[in-house]
Amino acid sequence: MEQIQLRVVFGTYHISAVDEPALDCGNMNQAIAECQKILRKKPNHLSAQALMSFAMARAGRIDEAERISRSVLNTAGSLKSPYVVEGLSLAFRTLGLLDEEIAVYTGALEFQPNDIKLNTKLFMVASRNSMYKEQHQAAVGLSKITKQDKHMWWVIASLMLQAKYSKLDPASQRLQMTLAERMSEKALVDGKLKTVEELRIYLDVLEMQDKHSAMADVLFTDGALSEKITNDPDLVTQRIGLLVKSHEYDKAIEAAIGTLDVRENWLGYKHYIAATVAKLGLAIKDLNAKPDSSELVPEALPIVEVTCATLNRWAQIRGRARGAKLALVELAAALGAAGHSDIARMTLSGLGDQIWEYVDQFQAKAICYKDIMPYFVVAIVEPASKRINQEVLDFHRNQLDRRIDIACESAAQSEDLAQSWVNLEKIRYLLQALSDDVNPESWVLGVDRLLQYGLDSSQAQMKQASCSDIVLIAGQRLIQASFIGFSETSQHPQLHAGLFSALCVLEAGIKQNDGSFLLKLYAIRIYLFLSCYERARAIYDSLNIKNIQFDTLGFLINGHGTSLGCYVQDLELCYEGVGFYDSSGGRISRGLESSYNNETYSNITDFIEFRDNLKNSLQRKCTHRCALRGEAFEPGSQAEIVAKWVEANADAIGHTDEAQEEALHDNRDVNVMSLLTPVDMPKWNLEILTRPAPLPGTAWIAVYSIIPQIMHHIATANVEDVEALSKKLLIVAEDAGDSLSRQDHLLVRGVRQVAALYARAVDGSQSFDEQLSDLVGTVTEALTAETPDADSPETLSEMASTTIRNATVATEIYIYACSVRYILNKQKSPSTKAVTLAISQLRKSSLAKISALRSLMNNHMRASIDKNWVTSTAMFAVPAKFMQNKRRAIVDSVAKSCFSGWSRSVKNLVQLWEQWS
Repeated sequence: MEQIQLRVVFGTYHISAVDEPALDCGNMNQAIAECQKILRKKPNHLSAQALMSFAMARAGRIDEAERISRSVLNTAGSLKSPYVVEGLSLAFRTLGLLDEEIAVYTGALEFQPNDIKLNTKLFMVASRNSMYKEQHQAAVGLSKITKQDKHMWWVIASLMLQAKYSKLDPASQRLQMTLAERMSEKALVDGKLKTVEELRIYLDVLEMQDKHSAMADVLFTDGALSEKITNDPDLVTQRIGLLVKSHEYDKAIEAAIGTLDVRENWLGYKHYIAATVAKLGLAIKDLNAKPDSSELVPEALPIVEVTCATLNRWAQIRGRARGAKLALVELAAALGAAGHSDIARMTLSGLGDQIWEYVDQFQAKAICYKDIMPYFVVAIVEPASKRINQEVLDFHRNQLDRRIDIACESAAQSEDLAQSWVNLEKIRYLLQALSDDVNPESWVLGVDRLLQYGLDSSQAQMKQASCSDIVLIAGQRLIQASFIGFSETSQHPQLHAGLFSALCVLEAGIKQNDGSFLLKLYAIRIYLFLSCYERARAIYDSLNIKNIQFDTLGFLINGHGTSLGCYVQDLELCYEGVGFYDSSGGRISRGLESSYNNETYSNITDFIEFRDNLKNSLQRKCTHRCALRGEAFEPGSQAEIVAKWVEANADAIGHTDEAQEEALHDNRDVNVMSLLTPVDMPKWNLEILTRPAPLPGTAWIAVYSIIPQIMHHIATANVEDVEALSKKLLIVAEDAGDSLSRQDHLLVRGVRQVAALYARAVDGSQSFDEQLSDLVGTVTEALTAETPDADSPETLSEMASTTIRNATVATEIYIYACSVRYILNKQKSPSTKAVTLAISQLRKSSLAKISALRSLMNNHMRASIDKNWVTSTAMFAVPAKFMQNKRRAIVDSVAKSCFSGWSRSVKNLVQLWEQWS
């Protein structure tokens, strides 16, 4: 009977395609209405109440959902019903009440202790929420009930995870690992270890205890698993690595050769080379112990010669040349790192020759530079001192010079030859950076040649990939030259002029080939650096970002719109980000459950680490704070604004301390920027150089967590907490130093002044004139737009880097001040009139300044761009002349994008001031 009553709500089965049950089709309001129909007839119908609480939770009626679900949970005997259990578990899961969700299943198990479904769900809840102790207990319960091998492995996996991720003391951790090892070993002996996935759990248990010999014994077993291990490339490679760790070098070499004869594997090559070099080291050590050891060292050469011959043999096999030849480079580098450079020269002609032999053979492949770049660094940079070996650098420059002009002249003959030129140009870039070349003119040397091929050749008309690569290198060189030549504050007009030239080049490449991802990525960076949000956003929208790329590419642009007055557009991106992070939790949970149910245990730790990385993602916390900051700009009636701050959940954003204690993960993949130097060379790292502001970190998160809390406590008349948080905000900002931008520090000052104004204004017994004066002074100073010469490059540079950003912060401070005015009025404070009058006067003077800024923008900025950026400086004369002569329309388009982007930002700020009035 109950099933019939609930089917329209719960979706136990579909009635028809038209009349779907309410929860199945996602109509929460309809589900609530159906539950209410049942409850009007039977007010104590617990199942309907449980399902209604879930529907309310999904519909956002949080308080009602929590009240009803707790009431049902606390009703004696309610958990006998499977419908109550299902409804409450869904409700508490939606509400994020983990303890209550656990209580539903533990309570239901009191009535049905041997119910496999309930025990399984309890296990899954614990596993989803990192409750490893509870997960282990549930697994033990299931194993006792079912006696299935599957659930025994759930027990072992839970023990391993508890030891790995829980904060146990060393003795408890050892106990967990010992139990897991004994259970795994017994399973192996009893024939209950049947799959590779189960074997991987056993290996993880052993590896966590550094029992490498035991791992090797298991992997070299002759039992039923032998064939499965042999057919699994990862396990075979792991087997070789274990032999190296166990110092069984001859066995490792033999195993590596046997494996690599069958299939290529880069990690296999690495293990093979590591074993060879280690064996060589032992042989030399033995030889050095003999008399006349200096004459006996060549006796060790055959060890390396055999390896070289084997690698060269593999290089002759079709499709394996690249891997085997790169392994020869790796061998030369490993010998040098181990102090055997003389033997490397005797057997391989040295690392330098191997590098260029590899380049000559594979320079037509796009991946060539990525392969070989680390070895140039290893060869040129001395590991101990980190100094440049000038002799080695000169050698590589000579090798490059012999090749690059020939490659340039041959590029038009075929795409392969053009790609060869691309790779050699990348090497030229790297060698220049490693030489610490700080002459900007040398960085732009040859850019005209790159542009000629990348934009005007017949290959460019056919949109060949090499042409986009060449244009990108030209853009990167212009960017690098700009930052090297004009890094001082006084030189910023020239810096921005150089970046404008680079932007024109990038946009020309995009017009030539709209599918070039990297050209767009660098263009976004430069537009944001120049405070031009509109065009940056348009390019970003054309990238078709995948979910997996969000941490890298969403963070590239998130928050910049709010910082430039474009808060509406930016909020859309922030909400997309918040939605991505929220939905990713569900996908990971389903993946974890699937891993256990399908017994694909090797995926479990991947899901856990992915989940933890997302949970503690720097990007996730910053995206949330960007959304909160953007929401603060939203205008409304006085009552709506006061209600917003009163209802703000300060506790939900108050985890600043925890955020600073946790190890936040920077989940971006900086390789996506296609850097031509290692990431640890900040002077040459374009990802770092082109950031419009410091990379947000824990201090930034703290600041933008505290500000809404201050506003919440102002709205709830909690003066004590307002003052305490204001002091905390100052400490965070002072400790942060340069990790916060100038605008962040300006906002901190303004918010503290807002807090001080409120604290004095509600007191009533003290004057607050000084606090009002400070607040008005900060906003006025940030909005100052008067300049001695509107056409000067300094004014143009300030507009690109400071003026609009400062004006946006001034607007935000004004918005908080308006909120305080509304709050004082709501609280019937006698200070309301004086504060209202001061803010009205501030509005009048500030609107005049914003209008002056708008006038300056409309009357001078476009002409100033044409005068100061389009003509550029002498250093950029050649590329500027090329662009003006042949791509004048592109130059005009970029100038228009900069002007219209600034104009839109200022217009948005004017609208905000008017709406908040």
